[in-house]
Amino acid sequence: MKSVHGSKIIYMYRPLNEEAKKSAALRLAFVKENGKTVSTDADTTQTKDGILRSPSQAEIEITSTSVLASDDKMIEALEKAQLNNEKVEVWEINLAKSGSTSGKYKGTYYQAYVTEIEKSSPSDDWTEMSLTFGIEGKGAEGDVTVPTEMLDEALYTFTDTTAQSE
Repeated sequence: MKSVHGSKIIYMYRPLNEEAKKSAALRLAFVKENGKTVSTDADTTQTKDGILRSPSQAEIEITSTSVLASDDKMIEALEKAQLNNEKVEVWEINLAKSGSTSGKYKGTYYQAYVTEIEKSSPSDDWTEMSLTFGIEGKGAEGDVTVPTEMLDEALYTFTDTTAQSE
């Protein structure tokens, strides 16, 4: 059994509308931390034999905190989706687990609403964006394609000293 470093779990996003589906999903720039919380409320009934629990459906929230990039188009698209109450697609990808074919990794696909966006801009540090996604349903597991250029960003792949052909 091996541990999974936090840098190996990445998230990609895309608004769910038809126009956005013509483009690829993207990562947020300069992500500092992501999180996923699964919570289940339960009603309890006291009986003479002890407590009975009646759980509700699990609720999933995904969070992301990143340093704001001046040209991060995904932040703009996610803000627009939140203001218009539009769904977004979210992929949670584990780069430590290869998929069944080359260039694919194990992941989970979700549809969500952006429920909170916070911009924090202190005078002595970088501007940070914190986003929260309220997931609908349980998600679907499968193999996710991660473009090579995003792997280069995420994994810092080796580059040789020779000129790169175009």
